[in-house]
Formats: sequence, C-alpha cells, structure tokens
Amino acid sequence: MEKSKQVSITGANGFVGRNIGEFLSKNGFNVVNIVRKKKAIAFGKTIVSKSFSEDRLVSGIKNSLALLHFIGKGSQTVNSDYETVNVDTTKNAIRLCKKASVKKIIYISGLGVNQKSTLGYFISKYKAEQEIIKSGLDYTILRASYIIGKGDPLSKILHAQMKRGTIVIPGSGNYRIQPIFVKDVAKVVMKSITEKKFSNKILDLVGADTVIYNHFIKDFIRGRRIKIRNIDFEHAYHEAMHNSGPFGVDDLSILVGNYVSNHKKLKRISGIKFTRYKDVLKSSSFS
Repeated sequence: MEKSKQVSITGANGFVGRNIGEFLSKNGFNVVNIVRKKKAIAFGKTIVSKSFSEDRLVSGIKNSLALLHFIGKGSQTVNSDYETVNVDTTKNAIRLCKKASVKKIIYISGLGVNQKSTLGYFISKYKAEQEIIKSGLDYTILRASYIIGKGDPLSKILHAQMKRGTIVIPGSGNYRIQPIFVKDVAKVVMKSITEKKFSNKILDLVGADTVIYNHFIKDFIRGRRIKIRNIDFEHAYHEAMHNSGPFGVDDLSILVGNYVSNHKKLKRISGIKFTRYKDVLKSSSFS
C-alpha cells in the first residue's frame, strides 16, 4: 500500500474509530490504529500509546494523509477528567501531527458545542476545537449527534434495560435527537480526508431525521413487549449524580438538551444519500 493512502486513528478500538477504520481499510487506505490499551483489531497496524506524546509514534504515522482524532470522554472522575482526556490529548495529537508531517486532523466533537457552552463536557470539546483551529493544521471538525450502529453506546444502554424488562425514559421524553448511522459517518470522514471542500470546516454531523426521544424508543423496541417507564427528571438526575443510573450527569443533560441541526448543509457538501434511522434500527448492521 502506498504511503500516500495512509491514515492514522486515535481511539481506534472505540465504537466510532473501529467502524471508520474498518470502512477506510476496505476502501483502500492503510490504517494505523493508535490505542491506549492493546486490543485485537482486524485491520491495519496497531500502536499502543497512553498519551499520544511518545516520540516513537512519529515514525509509525509519518506522512499520513490525516490523523483522525476520535479519543474523547463523556464522563469524568477525579482520576480522568475532561480537561486531561479531551483537551490535553488533543494538544498532544496536534504536536504529533507536526512532528510526523501530518497536515490534516479530523476531530469528532459534539452537537451543541459552541463558545456559550456551560456543560463541562461541551466546554472541553470547545477548547479542543480551538486548539485545532489555531494549530495551523488543515482540519475538519465534526460536531456529532448520536452515532448509531451495532454496539453504539446509547443502544448498549437501551439493550441492557430491555434485558431487565423495562426501558426508563428520563423526564417527559419529548426532547429531540438526530441520530446518524456510523457507516454514513465513515463516508463523511473519507470525504473529509480526500476532498478539499472539507478543508478548515466545522460541520454538524447529524442524520436526516429529527425524532422525539419517546418515538425513538418505540421504534427501537420494534413491537417487542418491553415496558417503557418515564421517571421524574429529578430522580434521573439524582441517579446520575451518584453514578447509579444508565446516564452520567452530562450525558443526561445532552440527552434532554434538544440539540438538533440542519441536515441539508451536511447533505449538500457531502453528496451522500444518508440512511434513515428507522432503516438502521431494522438492519442487520444494528441488531
């Protein structure tokens, strides 16, 4: 494989990284997987790194077309906070790009992130975006809604609840989400690597359908006899505060935040025919 077709991925054994890496590998790219814990990956070459700051990484990713920076953390602890995981690792990724002569960085941020953000998670993502923008590297920043597909984080939560017989919906459930299929995300990322019109762009990575969460849950269970129970938001938040519910504090705030966007802009620039979320839920790529 020629060097000019090489790309490198941080967080390559996560849901997004694994799916996008596999897609790129099948489409002629030589993929270098950078992971923090050794885990078998069926494609490409794998390098273990704790912080992306080690000099030994330089030769492994040198002259890659792009670094796909997919490391991120949606909850924090005293030992693993947003600033360290989402901001500091982004700074290290930028330094690594410059040392290894990688000219482009593609970053998965969050839908709703902006300079007025007040959530800790969104603030850290915004700071990471700003580090990328001022780095001098070519960039594509993708502010993602819920990315769905086989093994996605939201679906794991819902499947676990289904096994217990009841899906619990925080609050009214009348807030909206805009899910996007992970294989469509992979197509957008590939175009971001290869097409100049994605240069120095921030795009909302959203699916074609805006759906009320209550309706999404009903579509998710697809007629199976599963109880659906709305719980008081105060109770849901209390569980999140004490790490005893399915969602973390910021996860819960993002879920009920009504973060949606104009899909037509993404469709126009990408030229992709996006998969409807109902078709994803019905497909073998999901179950």
